[in-house]
Amino acid sequence: MFFQTLTIVAPVFLLIGFGYVLAKAKILNQTVGTALGEFIYVVAIPLLIFRTLTTADLSDGLPLDLWASYFLGVAGVWILGTLVIRRGFGRDARAGAIGAISSAFANTILVGMPLIAAVYGDEGLVPLLLIVSIHLAVMTVAMAIVMERAAAHDSGGDSPPVSTLIKRAAASLIRNPLVITIIAAFLWRMTGLELPGLASDLLNRIGATALPLALISLGMSLVQYGMRGNILPGLMLSAIKIFIMPAIVFTLAQYVFALPPLWVAVATLTAACPTGINAYVFANKYGTGHAMSANAITVTTGLAVLTTSLWIWFLEYML
Repeated sequence: MFFQTLTIVAPVFLLIGFGYVLAKAKILNQTVGTALGEFIYVVAIPLLIFRTLTTADLSDGLPLDLWASYFLGVAGVWILGTLVIRRGFGRDARAGAIGAISSAFANTILVGMPLIAAVYGDEGLVPLLLIVSIHLAVMTVAMAIVMERAAAHDSGGDSPPVSTLIKRAAASLIRNPLVITIIAAFLWRMTGLELPGLASDLLNRIGATALPLALISLGMSLVQYGMRGNILPGLMLSAIKIFIMPAIVFTLAQYVFALPPLWVAVATLTAACPTGINAYVFANKYGTGHAMSANAITVTTGLAVLTTSLWIWFLEYML
């Protein structure tokens, strides 16, 4: 059964490897990968999200139990990642915040969407996109607040009020293509109109390119990360991300909130996705934890073909 699962998952990660080889062997210039990533992030993925959200059955209202299952898992590993870096390795508060985000920020877009689509089809994308609909906002606001407070703690100064930090994060989020798309999709749903046939066909065609190109783009971007110093912290954060976080989410979704089996599986597999590149973006922005976050991204992505296969096998057995 495990090897059957592996054959489903392997093509997803082979595309990541293909992108890595293209960039590493300089068959394509790194600028091509950057441009491809921008097309994926600004055009292809948003259109796929719009198509899925406008046609999905959301008659059950706000998925509060799904969000609680996932984000309580995020909170648990956020605390654990912080403690590992602060107490285990004696790093400062800002490094602790990078440890938290490296443990908790899943690559829901570039890996999660292709993986869920391959395993569970379009039905599986619905609960995933319900998580994605608030994932970036929740994580960005949380990171902004935690990092600013951590910086103030390390310097002995005062951090800005929480309300100011939330306003700053919201101002950047409102310009994010994914956030704009999600808002547009729900506004369209409120009209009660169906997409015209030509528009639907266009969305389907562009959306069909989104997932394979997202994987190739991710593979090309991995060339700039690799393994650096602080290997042990990166390995520990990786273990938290790909083993402990999905275990917490599964327990909450299955036994506390009793979600439908498909939603339990999607929430758990989303949590099992590798660390998102936003962890490195935050590290770069705040000037700390570069090696930790890069190592976590590299290790969790490199192992994901096996770890996600194990989680899929576990979910099939349990559900």
